[in-house]
Amino acid sequence: MATATAPMESVKTRRANNAVWFELPVSELNPAIAFYEEAFAVELKTDARFPGIAIFPRSDNNAVTGALAESGNGAPSTDGTVVYLNCDGDLDGVLKRALANGATLLKEVAQLPGGMGYIAQFRDPDGNRVGLHAAF
Repeated sequence: MATATAPMESVKTRRANNAVWFELPVSELNPAIAFYEEAFAVELKTDARFPGIAIFPRSDNNAVTGALAESGNGAPSTDGTVVYLNCDGDLDGVLKRALANGATLLKEVAQLPGGMGYIAQFRDPDGNRVGLHAAF
């Protein structure tokens, strides 16, 4: 039976988010990095200690983030769970850049009820269904 390695510092209080990490499976890491960096106008980080993944930036240590993960960690899919990525202030721009770089529109921009923001969905070049969300 495998055991988890204890963290260097244990967390004393429960974090605000239930979701803490996500991985989008991709067939080839470098083209996927280029697609997501262009679409979201961000720089993904790689680390030699974690080969085969590229990590999305986060604004602070309490923010949820995740990574692109080269095949072997699941297969790209439009079925199952949908990960929504933050596009605050630029949902239209992210969607436009994604479509210009090989994504396919799955759900057009729609306003959520109760002031919860806006959403859209696309299929990335690997075949993943990816959601976009903007609070404004």
